[in-house]
Amino acid sequence: MIDLHYWPTPNGHKITLFLEETGLPYRIVPVNIGKGDQFDPEFLKIAPNNRMPAIVDHEPGDGGAPVSLFESGAILLYLAEKAGRFIPTDIRGRADVLQWLFWQMGGLGPMAGQNHHFGRYAPEPIPYAIERYVKETNRLYGVLNKRLADREFVAGDYSIADMAAYPWIVPHEAQRQDLNDFPHLKRWFEVIAARPATIRAYALAEQFQSAPGITTDEQRRILFGQTAASLDQGKPAASPA
Repeated sequence: MIDLHYWPTPNGHKITLFLEETGLPYRIVPVNIGKGDQFDPEFLKIAPNNRMPAIVDHEPGDGGAPVSLFESGAILLYLAEKAGRFIPTDIRGRADVLQWLFWQMGGLGPMAGQNHHFGRYAPEPIPYAIERYVKETNRLYGVLNKRLADREFVAGDYSIADMAAYPWIVPHEAQRQDLNDFPHLKRWFEVIAARPATIRAYALAEQFQSAPGITTDEQRRILFGQTAASLDQGKPAASPA
């Protein structure tokens, strides 16, 4: 059994996509990031970066003690190796999947995340920041569109590279992107959206509070106002007096 510490964000969806595809047994442990659950001392034992998702695999392949992991890319890689699925075994195919997984982790996710922040959650609009991240998101969509011009999925067969990227394309309208400008990406997006496992993963998310709705100073403080002191205290940093 795998414990998935989860909230319905793009990074959280990556893991439910994989688990629903493979049928590995798991249970969800909700981490309500708007309320500060990510600073709970017990959660910090498995996710020292106080971010979800994180997993605890109670039945690792070596038969030893439970394995805990944080960082969505590392989790996808671990689970792919555990299941023996969605990552090639040959050196070239594996390298191809890994480079696109890392592309998402280092590029598409962080840039789209800043797009979300300045476009949806910042207390006041900052035109330079909004333009900067909308344009960079657009560039990255272009990279993915070009990659998909001559192949069905990012690295050949459907893989963890696709599962990593797809949830960051789902909120394309909020990112001020039009999928019609990226026909190959749009085709890929629609194919993944129609997969039964994708439908199940996103239906599962509906039982939890959705990510938008961060409108108060307290919510912004919990999500965006933390410092190193938050880790030491094992709770969100106190509001300034």
